[in-house]
Amino acid sequence: MVGRHHDEAAQRDQVNASGARFPTGTAAPLRLHTADLDAAREHTSRTFSQHEVKITGERSLDFRLELAQSPRLTIGQLAYGAMVTIKGPPMRQCYHINIPITGEATAEQGGHRRTFSGGEAGVAFGPCAPLMVRMSADSWQYHVKLPKALLDSHAAKLVGPPLGEDIQFDLAFNLRTEMSRALIETVRFLYTECCRPAGLASIPAACREIESALMTQLLLTVPSQLSPALNDRPIRTRRAKIRQAVEYINEHPEDEITTADLAAVAALSPRALQAGFRDLVGVSPTAYLRGVRLDRAHLELASGGSVTDVATRWGFFHLSRFAEQYRKRFGVLPSETARRSPPL
Repeated sequence: MVGRHHDEAAQRDQVNASGARFPTGTAAPLRLHTADLDAAREHTSRTFSQHEVKITGERSLDFRLELAQSPRLTIGQLAYGAMVTIKGPPMRQCYHINIPITGEATAEQGGHRRTFSGGEAGVAFGPCAPLMVRMSADSWQYHVKLPKALLDSHAAKLVGPPLGEDIQFDLAFNLRTEMSRALIETVRFLYTECCRPAGLASIPAACREIESALMTQLLLTVPSQLSPALNDRPIRTRRAKIRQAVEYINEHPEDEITTADLAAVAALSPRALQAGFRDLVGVSPTAYLRGVRLDRAHLELASGGSVTDVATRWGFFHLSRFAEQYRKRFGVLPSETARRSPPL
């Protein structure tokens, strides 16, 4: 797809909340494969941020970009197929995460510069300084664009009042830690689901939960000035605050509740919240919320509800996974409970 075909496709695109464009009326990913440097630069500038790109090696451009449609984030797989150098002005309204999977890459911003191999380190670009990226011909990467207002607001939920400043991420972060591997898997999962017909992107509530989890993992994974507060783990669990979070779940199980929401309710860091739940309740906050929702679903099925309707109402969007979790908790399948229930 080059030149004229690219322009014709762009005219049919629509813009999502993060500024990315996707084909109207479809949840399928946008795919661009071109040898036209201008087309590649124009499309990535429009999708991620303004920049200039130069081919610095001997191989010709073989540009490939696939974008997934997420309501609030932009996630893409990108490769140039040639050695390139990319330079851009401050992005201002977004943070940008690069996760190199193969090849070699160099990143520079704010006087810091790092060179690394794919799978070794990721890159976190802030909004207020020019940036440079150099990619080898065999490099392909995940790119995640996060609107500044969205990530700042999410961070404030986790650490307290409005930040009053940009998040000062370290330029590079280790991709070989357990937390980093979890972040990569969440990026892959969200990307796959947003590409899949009738995937989670078609269920806004479910997609927002995954987006929230991704942002929390990012903030916990990439060192920043927020890391001390985010990683705070008090020696003595604040039982009253954990009980407050438990009561909130019990009273609002039908709401969209994320770890960030519960951390804000309890006024605890995510790690302290997790530790407190395991000490006091014996399970993670997510597992406790799932259990409460399963109990509510069980009551509705016992009263004659439809399995599909009940599962969806209580946030279980994968029926096979719902059936497995339900049987583990109650010893029977949800369909068995529904069959035994009296007719309405």
